[in-house]
Amino acid sequence: MLTAERHRLIRDLLKKQDIVNIQELMELTEASESTIRRDLTQLEHAKFLKRIHGGAARLQGKLDEQSVVEKSAKNLQTKMAIAKLAASFVEDGDCIYLDAGTTVYQMIPYLQQKKIVVVTNSVHHLDALIVGGIKTYLVGGEIKYTTKAMIGRGAFSSLQQYRFDKCFMGMNGIHATYGYTTPDPEEAMIKQAAIHLSREAYILADESKFNEVSFAEVAALHEATILTNAIEASTLKALKTKTTVKVVTG
Repeated sequence: MLTAERHRLIRDLLKKQDIVNIQELMELTEASESTIRRDLTQLEHAKFLKRIHGGAARLQGKLDEQSVVEKSAKNLQTKMAIAKLAASFVEDGDCIYLDAGTTVYQMIPYLQQKKIVVVTNSVHHLDALIVGGIKTYLVGGEIKYTTKAMIGRGAFSSLQQYRFDKCFMGMNGIHATYGYTTPDPEEAMIKQAAIHLSREAYILADESKFNEVSFAEVAALHEATILTNAIEASTLKALKTKTTVKVVTG
């Protein structure tokens, strides 16, 4: 198969799914692993995709944002693994902030036995927090339809009442140069405020979020610790010069 044909097939598959792995590309194109790796490198340089651990991911638009339902259905096992790692940093007596991210939502079952107080801007999180018997405060404001997050001036003012030991955040983009970003400036403002009100900040992100840049800046890399499941060696090297990265093991 000619190189151009392989590249077309790879790009077409990425239009159908956000992430592809090397094995499925080898089967699709009947090419060797070394050939596929070379193809992915060429396509990355041409800005058609980005390399991730074991494969490639579709580049996101700066304003792209899926609904909470769409996000919740993706990479569930990965999100649970990252969430379990995140919950291990929560200690009895902590006051914590839980962002509206779907990976953050997966932390809640791991928090049920801890003596903590939770503040959240997520309507979606409430049922799980209540069922888990966790003392919870909901930030006021406007409800954003797609992410079920409370945003706007009301949410920002409401947040100023609190100080947190730790905050746990979802993020759309993580980049060595441009830091943490998200598509919506209103939501970015709330994320930024929560980070600044916290003694420690953690970003929960799967491998698809790296080397992405969204429209609105949230914070610089050094302002939070990154918790993830997998990361390309070159990306890890670039990020570790500016912040702490913890990767799920086992």
